Amino acid sequence: MTLPRNHPQRLVLNDEVHARPPEALSAPLRLSFLALTSAVGDHERQSAEIAALASQFGAVPPAPGANHYSADLGRFRVKWERHTEFSRYTFMAEGLEGDGFDRPAIDLVPAAWRDSLSGEVIVAAHVAFLAATGAEADFEALSARHFGGNVLVGGAVGGGAALAVTDFRVHGDGFSRFLVEDRSLTPRQAGRMIQRLLEIDTYRMMALLALPVARDLGGALTASERELAGIASALAGLGVADEAALLDRLTTLEAEIESRHTETLFRFGASTAYYALVQRRIAELREMRLPGLQTIEEFLERRLTPAMQTCQAVAARQASLSQRVAHASQLLSTRVEIARQGQAQILLQSMDRRARLQLRLQETVEGLSVAAVTYYVVSLVGHLAEGLEASGVHLQPKLIEALAIPVVALLAFLGVRRIRRSVARDAE
Repeated sequence: MTLPRNHPQRLVLNDEVHARPPEALSAPLRLSFLALTSAVGDHERQSAEIAALASQFGAVPPAPGANHYSADLGRFRVKWERHTEFSRYTFMAEGLEGDGFDRPAIDLVPAAWRDSLSGEVIVAAHVAFLAATGAEADFEALSARHFGGNVLVGGAVGGGAALAVTDFRVHGDGFSRFLVEDRSLTPRQAGRMIQRLLEIDTYRMMALLALPVARDLGGALTASERELAGIASALAGLGVADEAALLDRLTTLEAEIESRHTETLFRFGASTAYYALVQRRIAELREMRLPGLQTIEEFLERRLTPAMQTCQAVAARQASLSQRVAHASQLLSTRVEIARQGQAQILLQSMDRRARLQLRLQETVEGLSVAAVTYYVVSLVGHLAEGLEASGVHLQPKLIEALAIPVVALLAFLGVRRIRRSVARDAE
């Protein structure tokens, strides 16, 4: 049967649900885990580094652009996964030596390769996966032997199919420790269970990256809130002359707040997403309480949840401040605009009065001009009549002047009006 043309992403999307499958693990086994944060360019370098490790042991390297890879390198197995902000390396070796943490799996990895890894360590952990002993666990003895006497958290996981304990502390070698005892896990179940424990530790740390940001931001938010409160108080008794200066002050504050909001938005959003993953993985553990032992869920609920609530509160506080300063800026901008419109209206009224005054002045000047022209022209007519009378022509100069006045005045008026209309047309 021939199908229509495939969507270009069909196979990629179908295989996505099968990506990063958990390893099949059987006790006894020791495991070392690294999570390294990734900066710009680290993804490409990390891909090249895992390919170099595979080539060093004669294994097939990952395909170009691959986001995950696993291989059996003989003395140990390696699994590499690339995520948006970090990459995970898991090294697994069969058997346990000493107390389970004496010779961890990462010691089998070439030191030169290990030391050249790109990125910064955010999580480093050893896991000792023990076969079932059948004896009841003595948590005080386990703590003294494996965890330096620290208080342990954990319990029966997988509905009682395994025991998992940790102290969530970084030990002298730079690694935290998990001890898992197999009771009735299948290899695939064991792989998923250990992966969940390591993901809880990883996502916990990634979620907490927002906590220093929240703490540093608290003082800046307090200062901004005080500045906004001062501006809001000044708005009530503000004079027109001070509005523009206050608007500049408010605009500067708004720019500072938006800059901080933009810089921290991703970190707070990522923290929320990572915390949700922690909670999901804890639920998937299906923990059962054991006497004298605090569960992982209880421990993180008391220690991690308050930190996440702090981050969420600071993020909400910042978002609220951004909205309030935007509202205040809009309000003040409206006031300034209304004031400017009022000033413009006053200016237009003043210009209108000046125009009317200028028109009246112009009409007065035009009237005076007509009178002056009439006076001089009539005077000329009078002089002309007197001259003709002196030459023997019988005329009455005064009568001629009197008769010329209305004629000359009318002609002068018409001439001035024609000139004014011509000037008005040119102005248009």
